[in-house]
Amino acid sequence: MKRMKKRSTLIVIALVVLVLAGAGFWLSRGKSSGDMKEAASTARPTLTVTVAKPETNELNVTLSANGNVAAWQEASIGSEANGLRLAEVRVNVGDAVKKGQVLAVFSGESVDADVAQAKASLAEARATAADAAGTANRARTLQATGAMSQQQINQYTTAEQTAKARVEAAEAVLAAQQVRGRNTKVMAPDDGVISSRTATVGSVVSAGTELFRLIRGGRLEWRAEIMSGDLGRIVVGTPAVVVSATGATVNGKVRSVAPTVDPQTRAALIYVDIPDVQQNTGIKAGMFAHGDFMLGRSHAVTVPLASVVPRDGFNHLLLMQADSRVSMLRIETGRRVADRVEITTPLPPDARVVVQGAGFLNDGDLVRVVDALPANPVNGAAK
Repeated sequence: MKRMKKRSTLIVIALVVLVLAGAGFWLSRGKSSGDMKEAASTARPTLTVTVAKPETNELNVTLSANGNVAAWQEASIGSEANGLRLAEVRVNVGDAVKKGQVLAVFSGESVDADVAQAKASLAEARATAADAAGTANRARTLQATGAMSQQQINQYTTAEQTAKARVEAAEAVLAAQQVRGRNTKVMAPDDGVISSRTATVGSVVSAGTELFRLIRGGRLEWRAEIMSGDLGRIVVGTPAVVVSATGATVNGKVRSVAPTVDPQTRAALIYVDIPDVQQNTGIKAGMFAHGDFMLGRSHAVTVPLASVVPRDGFNHLLLMQADSRVSMLRIETGRRVADRVEITTPLPPDARVVVQGAGFLNDGDLVRVVDALPANPVNGAAK
């Protein structure tokens, strides 16, 4: 009897424990569900952001290209003097020169001596010619009298003509020596800038040796390479903006379009004039440069650059929805001007894009929108 009572008591106690445990489970479950509902009803924004509407702007239509900078034309300057010593060099690399300016001077002592000798030979030939002419005239006056034979008269006439020929030969020799004298001065054939100098004082050079190279007119040109499919977009006179490797920017114009296309690269050369090499100190012949051809203007939808979020190799915009959440839209970008970028992907008419904070958000995040902060005022000019 006692064992049965004890066993019944244990069973009752176990049932009571099970009932209490079940009641505690259901109470805790109901409480956590209420907490979740309350938490859902009081969800907090992930981030405070600013938004902006896309704008329609007028942007330049450009065509980008790369190429080399070279001299428009280079002149090779030498001397026709042969075997003369270079006595003076008056210019150096980078100097601007004018047409006819003396660049170098050769020693002229030997040329002066040759000129003096040629003048003396000419004077002698003229004297001989005058004597022969007088003798021939006297012989011709005696021809009618018969005092002198025709053979003698012919001899005097021939001597007169020979003396005249010797005068002409002496004059030619003198002219040649005078040309040598003028060639002792090396002069610039055109306005321009000296790009190379091999002339050295004291050296003895032969005729035709290059002494200087000259960039004619001080003009450079950008030889841009573009694909053959873009040739129809470029015409003579098209403006271009050229940027050198140093970051220097210069404006130029298309001078000519190459009449042929490279059969291997399918690229054509566009020659863009870069005037005044002296002022464009950041651009030199031989440099590599890139640039843009200005083909006109067109309308474009733009957004602030800060609103474009690159992820997974693509660009995205975060668009504000009516429930204060954001949706991520993959886009294609185009031209860029200052702090704005063109969006070529169609956007909803009432689109609003997240600007500040866009890089920290994901698709579906809840945000709070505030007005953009004004730019910090400038307290004073930089000193």
